[in-house]
Amino acid sequence: MSTAAEPTPQQAWDELVAGNHRFVTDDVRHPNQDIARRHLLEAGQKPKAILFGCGDSRVASEIIFDQGLGDLFVVRTAGHIIDNAVLGSIEFGVGVLGVPLIVVLGHDSCGAIKATLDSAQSGDMPGGFVRDIVERVMPSVISGRGHGLTTPEEFEAEHVRATTGLLTERSMMIHDAVQQGRLGIVGATYHLREGSASAVNALGAVTVA
Repeated sequence: MSTAAEPTPQQAWDELVAGNHRFVTDDVRHPNQDIARRHLLEAGQKPKAILFGCGDSRVASEIIFDQGLGDLFVVRTAGHIIDNAVLGSIEFGVGVLGVPLIVVLGHDSCGAIKATLDSAQSGDMPGGFVRDIVERVMPSVISGRGHGLTTPEEFEAEHVRATTGLLTERSMMIHDAVQQGRLGIVGATYHLREGSASAVNALGAVTVA
């Protein structure tokens, strides 16, 4: 039986939706940020969700979902690109910590998406390790073009969908947890001006409507 400390995938998502609504309406509670919470977490952690998002400074997960210490296991890379370290981190959250939900969070005005769209248009690739980011985002841009997408926001949503798919394709642990109903995955995009996060898809027993 589920408890407050061990939410189902649906309960975890509903709590994040409620927290984001508080953030949008400026009714934030700043939960789990006091001395008692710090002391409680000394013994271990049991986060309700893994938040895999873009490293953009404007998209701070605990703030936009009105969460506190120990609530979210956060993994962030520019353009929420996946590599082995990302997969290992997320598998740790799922396999060791027993987290029931992964949220893949993209956002509008994403620099990684813009850089990839610019490279696709010009044929020129950036230097250094930024090139690696563009190369990993490029399949989403190519797929989006094939589906007739035109705006950066549409390409970002496409990249979120692609990222959620890659998690289950590349990690057998994540795939099996979803199939067994122990884990849900929600893809969402964050809107900088409004402060709202909107779901674009879900895998597993999670309703996003």
